[in-house]
Formats: sequence, structure tokens, C-alpha cells
Amino acid sequence: MVPLNLSNKVAVITGGGGVLCSTMAKSLASQGVKTAILDLNLEAAQKVASEIENEYNVKSIGISANVLDKESLNSAKKVINEKLGTIDYLVNGAGGNAASATTQAEFLTDEYLNNLDDTFFGLEMEGFDKVFALNFQGTLLPSMVFAMDMLDKKAGSIINVSSMNSYTPLTKIPAYSAAKAAINNFTQWLAVHFAKTGIRVNAIAPGFLLTNQNRFLLIDEKTGEATPRGEKIIRNTPMERYGEPEELTGTMLYLLSDWANFITGVVIPVDGGFSAYSGV
Repeated sequence: MVPLNLSNKVAVITGGGGVLCSTMAKSLASQGVKTAILDLNLEAAQKVASEIENEYNVKSIGISANVLDKESLNSAKKVINEKLGTIDYLVNGAGGNAASATTQAEFLTDEYLNNLDDTFFGLEMEGFDKVFALNFQGTLLPSMVFAMDMLDKKAGSIINVSSMNSYTPLTKIPAYSAAKAAINNFTQWLAVHFAKTGIRVNAIAPGFLLTNQNRFLLIDEKTGEATPRGEKIIRNTPMERYGEPEELTGTMLYLLSDWANFITGVVIPVDGGFSAYSGV
């Protein structure tokens, strides 16, 4: 069988200080990939890089970078090129939701007519714009900067992180849902745009994993029990559980590797059957 052929490549992982993306970075390191861990939080990025070097004996660096600031990304690229070499892979993992872009109400019913602040009408544009930008522009701008090395090599691979929200939007989180739907479209657009360059662009659509961004929606902080929303998710996931960060890595490695040389422009659900289930 043809090997994965990932060893000695250089990968950039945005949002790399978080649970999901640090797990992805460590999976890459396990295959001999040199990793640049990008995060707004320099301490978190450096901690992950140190753990990678200690555990896998593969070069890794942690860099503070803002995925919404092109100059910040260009500065990070210079450091990566100096310390690791030219870039082969990009994992666009930075993203997330926020309470400021979330409605309290799932449905606009009569009980909310005297308190529209808890509905769509109460959304504040500052919060909405922040979540949409983080997820969509935070994927577009790193692709624009880090794919330059791939263009010079006429080879490379980009993985975007989508969501179940991209297929059918969940209640309460319109900004996040809209941004992830945009990422699917952008993944396809960029894949076609890059098709003759040797650069492939694909996406992973995770199902439901407990993260810092969604914990407030899924777990009651007072009781520690599942919220009604959390119960709905488990009930509508045929495997009846949340996913684990490690369960995203096989799909990521496959899409980056030479095994997927003829695959571009796809979005692969890793969701325990959620997207296949009608609820009946």
C-alpha cells in the first residue's frame, strides 16, 4: 500500500492552542509532520508546541497570530519559513461561537412577543459580525497567506473545519451556522480555483463534540447535567454520544495525504450518523 507520505512536511494549524486543533496537530506530529501552532494566545500555542516536541520528537513552534489580520499572518509566515521551512499543509481550525451571537429562544412564540430581546430581533450586530468573521474570514485570510508556499511548490493541501450547522442550521446560533455554510461553499470554490495548481482544498464537518465554545449550550453549569438542547443532540445522533477530538484526525490525515490525491472540493461529515438521521 502507498504510504501516507506526510513525514517531514510542514503544517500550519490555526486555533492550534485549543482542544480540537491541538489534537489535530499532535496527530500530524505522530506522522512526522513539522507543525506551526498558531493561536491568539501565545502561551497556549507554545504549550502545545512544547508537548509535541517532547512526545513526538518532531519540530514544532508556537506563534501568536490573529487570523483576522493579514499582516499578523504574514509575520507568522516569515517565522515559520525561517524555523521550519516552506509550508505544505494548512488546517484552518480557528473558529467558534459566542453567547453574544446566540438567541435565548429557539422559536419565536407568543411568549416572547413582549421580550423580543431574546429572539432574532435582539441579536446585536457586533456579536454576529465577530462570530461570522472569526469563522469565515478566519479561514479565508490564512488560506490567502499560507497557500503562497504551496503555489510555489505546485503541491499542497488545505483542510477547512466546517460543522453540522453547515448542512441544516441549528436553532439559536445564526451567525455560526451561516459562517459554516459559507465555509462549505468557499471550500468548493477554492478547490476549483486551485485545481490546476496542485493545491487541494477539502473540509471536515465535525458532529457534536464538547468544546469551550458550546459547553454553555449543552451542559447546565449549575447541575452539570445535559441541557434540553444537549439531550436533543444525543437523541439525534445514532451513535448516542459526543465525538472525541481524536476521531477527527483520521479523516484529516487521509485528506492531507497522497492517498487523497484525486480528492478536492469535498466536505466530509465526522458526526456519528447525525447528518444521515431523520429523527424517525
